[in-house]
Amino acid sequence: MADSATPSQSAPPVAAGPSPEAARTAARGRRTRLFTLLGGGIAVAAALATLYWALVLRNHVSTDNAYVGADSAILTPQITGQVNQVNVIDTQSVKAGDILVQIDDTDAKVALAQAQAQLAQAERKVQGYFANDEALKGQTDARDADITRADAQIASATSDMDRARTELDRRERLSASGAVSGDELTQAQNQFHTAQAALAQAKAAKIQAVANRAAAEGTRGVNTALITGVDVEKNPEVAAARARRDQAQLDLDRTILRAPIDGVVAKKQVSLGQRVQVGAELLTIVPVTQSYVDANLKEVQLRQVRIGQPAVLTSDYYGGGVKFHGKVVGLGGGTGAAFSLIPAQNATGNWIKVVQRLPVRISLEPEELKQHPLRVGLSMTADINVSSH
Repeated sequence: MADSATPSQSAPPVAAGPSPEAARTAARGRRTRLFTLLGGGIAVAAALATLYWALVLRNHVSTDNAYVGADSAILTPQITGQVNQVNVIDTQSVKAGDILVQIDDTDAKVALAQAQAQLAQAERKVQGYFANDEALKGQTDARDADITRADAQIASATSDMDRARTELDRRERLSASGAVSGDELTQAQNQFHTAQAALAQAKAAKIQAVANRAAAEGTRGVNTALITGVDVEKNPEVAAARARRDQAQLDLDRTILRAPIDGVVAKKQVSLGQRVQVGAELLTIVPVTQSYVDANLKEVQLRQVRIGQPAVLTSDYYGGGVKFHGKVVGLGGGTGAAFSLIPAQNATGNWIKVVQRLPVRISLEPEELKQHPLRVGLSMTADINVSSH
């Protein structure tokens, strides 16, 4: 028996999708919103960048072409000699006044002893000048007495000659009448000639006495010139001997070479037993707590850089976590190219312009250097605040 047929159930109606035009419209709307947001973001970023440049960047110039420098001290001997003691090595820290190198002082001690002996000899010699002055004065007085005695002898001889002349004249008058014998006349003539000779001898004695006095006076004058106006201590001969003694003492002191500044020993070139010459470079002392930085800025960055402007620096040695503070203390007198061994020849046909750099000296805070010492030649990044130009 046939089953009766059941009516078939109809399928649910299928919803109609958006039209293609509507889909394109929606996509365009989304793109428009994205571009709007992107453009707004770019505009905001540009505005912020412009504001940051106007408020911050335009007031700063920076460079990573900067290096640590220091006014190092070079230890050089001032005398020639053999090194018998070296107390330091490279990288060793030293204090001002520490003994670094000692030169053999044997020759210097001998020279000092000789100079001291010469000084004592000069002092005694000058003291002898003062003693001689009194003796020479006595000799001058004695020559004065000789002149006085010669004058007296001349007077006596003149008187004797006058008397002999008178006796001779009288006998010559009587001789014509025969009242005086020839022997008496001859005797009178002999007495007269003797008196003449005695007078000539007395006059010669006075001339000799005057000459002796002049010689004595000259000798005393020479001696007086050696001592006039100064005492023994200030006498030129003593002063010259004392200067030689002081020079010998100085040479002895220079056998010990001390550190002129605090710092670290570098470039040590001296060894025990080496014979060093005057001016030879033995070692260098780098004052690591008195360092500075030379920042090589491009010429286009220097327009607003002035002395006294503050700077902040970082080093690769300590990293960005350590900040050094300083200030500009000077600008170089020329670029590196101007002072190079072979300066650039810009007056040529194939000239190409190259931006030049000028060293800017930046001092560092001493307290920061004590906490974080720097070494010469280390790289630095320098940022200078030029807002106070």
